[in-house]
Amino acid sequence: MLRYILKRFTIMAVTLFIIVTLTFILMHSIPGSPFNQERGTNEAVQANLEEFYNLDEPLYVQYFIYLKAVATFDFGPSIKQPTATVNDLLGRGFPVSLELGLVSIIIAVISGILLGIIAALRHNEIIDYIAMTIAVLGISIPNFILATQLIQTFAVNLKILPAATWSSPMHMILPTIALATGPMAIIARLTRSTMLEVLTQDYIKMARAKGLSPAKIVFKHALRNALMPVVTILGTLLAGILTGTFVLEQIFAIPGMGKYFVESINTRDYPVIMGTTVFYSAFLIFMLFLVDIVYGLLDPRIKLHQKEVK
Repeated sequence: MLRYILKRFTIMAVTLFIIVTLTFILMHSIPGSPFNQERGTNEAVQANLEEFYNLDEPLYVQYFIYLKAVATFDFGPSIKQPTATVNDLLGRGFPVSLELGLVSIIIAVISGILLGIIAALRHNEIIDYIAMTIAVLGISIPNFILATQLIQTFAVNLKILPAATWSSPMHMILPTIALATGPMAIIARLTRSTMLEVLTQDYIKMARAKGLSPAKIVFKHALRNALMPVVTILGTLLAGILTGTFVLEQIFAIPGMGKYFVESINTRDYPVIMGTTVFYSAFLIFMLFLVDIVYGLLDPRIKLHQKEVK
């Protein structure tokens, strides 16, 4: 177990290093400077600002300064908001984005699994067709298009839900639905297909022959094996949900990291862009690592450390 964790940790560190390096290269490959004439800065002021943010240094020096910032988790002040550091913006915006992401993934997992189970148990019946139609629509419609339709229907036309901001549980309903629908559809389809396969296994037939109730067969014997593929993709779905909040946060005016990240791209705020990218990358890589551990614990057939086959 320890050997497996150390191996995964090494892979995580290498992956994060590659992401950090690529982020630096991509940001500095864009022509120009964040301090330009369009922002009303003369040459002297621009030179002072570039010196303050180390942008006048050679690229390799900037790169090592950047690596030090990543290692110490101190990304310095924002260019757009000099009174606030990147860490301040992360502390202010990430909890909101995380709350939206976690609520959405919980709803997506619960509703997706239930929808998949119902569709599998009512295979080739009207309920199955309705459930899979909902799943196909959920996968096909991008969340930002669904978000605008939800606002138009429930906030503008029916006036029963607020359209924007993040000040009460009522404000969470529309963005959560928009964000959770896609993952819910994926989980539902995957749960249905794996559940149909599991229900044909010999041990399920044996459980039925012993007279166990359908509920006990499904939830105690079949569901655990049927959920293995779902657990496998949870890391990817979580990554998609947390990064997908950036667009929806703009649509619903949610004060999360999406707001600061989009603004930083428009103003070429290097510290915020790179700090946010590194922070989210590290967080998502860690989530994938946890999913791997949980997957191994759930399935006793998977050995976390295997001897090399010679």
